[in-house]
Amino acid sequence: MKQRIITAIVAFGIFIPIIFLGGLPLTLTIYAIASIGLFEMLRMKKLQLASIEGVIGLLALWIVLLPSEYVERLESLTSLTSIQLVFIAVFLLLIATVVSKNRFTFDDAAFIMMSVLYVGIGFHYFLETRTFGVAFIFYALLIVWTTDSGAYFIGRKIGRRKLWPEISPNKTVEGFWGGVLSAVVFLFVYQQFFPVTDSLFVLLGVTLVASMFGQLGDLVESALKRHYNVKDSGRLLPGHGGVMDRFDSLLFVLPLLHFVHLIG
Repeated sequence: MKQRIITAIVAFGIFIPIIFLGGLPLTLTIYAIASIGLFEMLRMKKLQLASIEGVIGLLALWIVLLPSEYVERLESLTSLTSIQLVFIAVFLLLIATVVSKNRFTFDDAAFIMMSVLYVGIGFHYFLETRTFGVAFIFYALLIVWTTDSGAYFIGRKIGRRKLWPEISPNKTVEGFWGGVLSAVVFLFVYQQFFPVTDSLFVLLGVTLVASMFGQLGDLVESALKRHYNVKDSGRLLPGHGGVMDRFDSLLFVLPLLHFVHLIG
């Protein structure tokens, strides 16, 4: 626990000022974090990022990550849309299965592209959500953190019924709802100081869904690790695991909040 706290303090001390800065520093930071996330994903399946196929996947990831303000520049430069460029990456990976005589398989190609979309879409909406303002991005971050903390401590204290033992043996039903309750308590405090919306009723509904959706994202990462028989996605963050261990919930929550904000 001590190591987890020290790592969290150091990480927050570096990451939080960059979020406040926004712009290019945040974009470059997210690109670096997402690239590490893709590396961790490929390593689960024993694929190498330092390979032709890995580099194709990395370039596809960078295209998916592009903030909206840069997409038009890319399209004017290449005369291709970002989606078309990602399609080209898919075709190149499929061609690699032939060139490698199936040492690199269709399953490998599919895994790389699913990893690109899984990592890329979530982190892309980190950058897009930041354009709505610092209050909104911190709302998203704190919803995830309070949900995780509430689920952990309440689950340890009163957790009895297993939530999904085949996927994550330590998670409990009581912890799940404890995480949701913690997020709801947080939103009432946060709204008093940093109003996210004029409607508290709407914010309550969004918080409930985001808290549950974030825990689903955590379970998705747990399912991946269990399937590929790894304990943590990486060792970058002592006491926490890797990038994907820390951002799994956020990768689900940020696209959801972005779309809700647009609808609102």
